[in-house]
Amino acid sequence: MTDLLDDLRWRGLLYQSTDEDELRAHLAGGRRLVYCGFDPTADSLTVGNLLPITLLARVRAAGHVPVVVFGGATGQIGDPSFKSSERVLLDPATAAANVERHKATFRSFLATVDGPDPLFVNNLDWLGPMSVVDFLRDVGKHFSVNDLLRRDSIRSRIEEREQGISFTEFSYSLLQAYDFLHLFEAHGVTLQLGASDQWGNIVGGTDLIRRVHGGGAHALTCPLVLKKDGTKFGKSEKGAVWLSPDRTSPYAFFQFLVNLDDDLVPTFLRFYSLRPQAEIEELLARQEAEPGRRQAQRAIAAELTERLHGRDALIRAEHTTQALFSGDVAGLDLDQLDDAMADVPTVAVPRTELAAGVDLADLVAAVGLAASKGKARQFVADGAISVNGAKADGAAPVGVADLLHDAVVLLRRGKRQWAVVRAAGEEPSR
Repeated sequence: MTDLLDDLRWRGLLYQSTDEDELRAHLAGGRRLVYCGFDPTADSLTVGNLLPITLLARVRAAGHVPVVVFGGATGQIGDPSFKSSERVLLDPATAAANVERHKATFRSFLATVDGPDPLFVNNLDWLGPMSVVDFLRDVGKHFSVNDLLRRDSIRSRIEEREQGISFTEFSYSLLQAYDFLHLFEAHGVTLQLGASDQWGNIVGGTDLIRRVHGGGAHALTCPLVLKKDGTKFGKSEKGAVWLSPDRTSPYAFFQFLVNLDDDLVPTFLRFYSLRPQAEIEELLARQEAEPGRRQAQRAIAAELTERLHGRDALIRAEHTTQALFSGDVAGLDLDQLDDAMADVPTVAVPRTELAAGVDLADLVAAVGLAASKGKARQFVADGAISVNGAKADGAAPVGVADLLHDAVVLLRRGKRQWAVVRAAGEEPSR
């Protein structure tokens, strides 16, 4: 077994823990079951959630058993920790459907490392049958309201927010604590992982196990992954990077990582890469020597895209990226074109107009590649416009023969400014 704690500390992932010496001795004493919980508050997890998922992969690689707890029950309530307002409550059917989608993400990612088989459980299985009386008697009696009110995650909602906190969300911490107790008793789980904003909830579980059984449980958190502006990569944040391919395509996921700011690269490599330390140090050294080549960004983009979406998806993402860079886009299939052009300006033109031929300068202006028709004509005359990757002949109108896959024409000004002309009408078969 590799030394899990030493590796986490080197990577900057060991943020908080219960007694580290005791935890180290516990992990060295044999194969342990280590859990992290994920509430199904959306139909996909995000790149922020990928960090604790990666922690579970490290647990597996170190020879321990990763336990994934899906919050089929707690997801219907919502964790109030450091949230500015009450979560929208999920109905049971939505929570269950989201859990099933999350399982696919875990299966694909955890399968990329060798180690003991992971254990998947759903806290609805034990929280659902529990009565209110049982909960108050067996769980609630062990918690002091005064202690709960002193937790930063709860106090901030009470003191700093107009909305306050409902009893429903206030009870969340107790439910998560009981999760740990149940897993300790039913499966022998002895360590809970989570992000730093979960520390209060996690140690609530270790305290509950201590009160009921005298101890034996441990806790560990990792830092939150923050954007340059200091906000989280969360589900509710604008521009969330999702892990499910129908929410963020493998190409878009790859591009997010390829385009990481240089100052985020060391953090992402140490936090997310499962490469050995020596390889990461070598990559960072090459990155520092030649930052313009973006070798580290490409390495983490390739690794995570393949682990999350598979080898074929990575190959398609790299192929699409290279085609856009070179301008050789005619060989991309329609799905690749849609992924690559998802966020560029688009204009719809009736197929009948394309059949008659449309002036290129008019299209350049209409799609926003030029501020006016006069500027558009100048760009066309100067050879600054390409059609489907080839420099345009300004005298030739754009017609149906130019449609790629009978669907779109790609316009480009210079090297980076792309736009799409989409034929209006019936969608072509793929």
